[in-house]
Amino acid sequence: MKWPDLVALALVVVAYVGIHLLRRRKVNFSLLTLLALAVGIPIGLAARGHADYIEPIGRIYINILLAAVGPLIAVAIISSIASLGGLEKLRTIGLRSIFWLLLSNAIAVVLALGVGLATGTGSGLDEKVGGQQLSVLENSVQNFTDVVVGFFPVNVVGDFGANHIIPIILISVTLAVAYLSLKERDAVAVKPFGDLVEALKLVVFKAVGFVIGLTPYAIVALTATVVANTVDLGDKFWSLLGLLGLAWGTCFAHTFLVNSVILRTAADVAPVPFFKKIFPAQVTAFTTQSSVGTLPVTTDVLTRRVGVHPEVAHFTAPLGTTIGMPGCAGIWPMLIAVWGINAYGIPYDAKDYVVLAVLGTLVSIGTAGVPGTATVAAATVFAAAGLPLDFIAVTLPISTIADMARTATNVTAAAVSATVVARQTDLLDDEIFAGRAEFVEDQPENEIAIDEDELTSVLDVEPLTATRLSTPV
Repeated sequence: MKWPDLVALALVVVAYVGIHLLRRRKVNFSLLTLLALAVGIPIGLAARGHADYIEPIGRIYINILLAAVGPLIAVAIISSIASLGGLEKLRTIGLRSIFWLLLSNAIAVVLALGVGLATGTGSGLDEKVGGQQLSVLENSVQNFTDVVVGFFPVNVVGDFGANHIIPIILISVTLAVAYLSLKERDAVAVKPFGDLVEALKLVVFKAVGFVIGLTPYAIVALTATVVANTVDLGDKFWSLLGLLGLAWGTCFAHTFLVNSVILRTAADVAPVPFFKKIFPAQVTAFTTQSSVGTLPVTTDVLTRRVGVHPEVAHFTAPLGTTIGMPGCAGIWPMLIAVWGINAYGIPYDAKDYVVLAVLGTLVSIGTAGVPGTATVAAATVFAAAGLPLDFIAVTLPISTIADMARTATNVTAAAVSATVVARQTDLLDDEIFAGRAEFVEDQPENEIAIDEDELTSVLDVEPLTATRLSTPV
């Protein structure tokens, strides 16, 4: 019996009791997640090196979230497209989503390069290439053509099991388009399929609501585990600590400053209320370090709090877990590239940086929204740019800590892109955003009932006297 590990687990259990009591007192869900984050830090400090019994709790939660992703994306996309009434709107939403997600990452690439070059991060270290074990990193490098081929499904069950997001989206879109085509010719014949999808959507969303309700409990374990397992960074401590600070600062700037400008100029949405509404998704991303795992929370706050129509929320947000990813595919590879170029004294001119920026933007297409994806993205960019993988190996000790801010940036960018697309396609409900109306899921014809009061309590949405039904456009 590992008594220190058991004591750490007991501290987590005490925290869970406190969270449960606060939930019974109807404490705001966002405040609960923030309190869970604050409680997890001292527990992690007290459990330094003794998190063996805590770590499985967080892993179980992430696994449950990931298990919900495939069914959630499939039923949401098929249902949303089926309600569009035509393929032209699908093309409009799809192209706009890709544009805004890639633009977000391109801005992140330029921002990170500017911050890195302006601060001179890594200068004066006089490091030598060849001093790192690179076998693991070399296995992480992905050929860009293989990435493109991976966009397309090979095995439906396998793609769902592995949470390959783009293949899942393509499968779902294909089924939905086929349904619309057949519905035009023989609506009666395909009506059972439409009813089944709507019923599945209600059931899946209900199940996901239960999982979201566990988020504060999981955050305690996840935060405590990260803090408890953080190791000494070695001789390069101060330089790497500075790089970590730059990464967090740049992610913060993109998350709140860049996105504020985008929200105000492209969506005519007030940034501060918007960030308050998506805060649960940001905290979940911060602690789980998984954009895919956060997806159920992201889509829920977009539809229920921001007012983004499900047609957009359930298409753009899932797409944002594999296209764009400004934190993992933009900011992090560019910052450690500049750090490594300075630390290792590698000659690099303006043309080289332009090529690096283009590669950083392209590699963001197909980046997996799971913990550790920034390492794969950076390795792929560096291999294509001819930069040593030593840069990545040296920065691995701080990568996990940086991943918290990176993932929150990814999720925020996806939510902002969805909001902009919704505004541009007239699918953003200002009444819901202002809190004057409440989102209510469309009921299928067979009227499968769902307890809205229970779901409201899970998501902490204040009951309103005015109810606004989301109708197909």
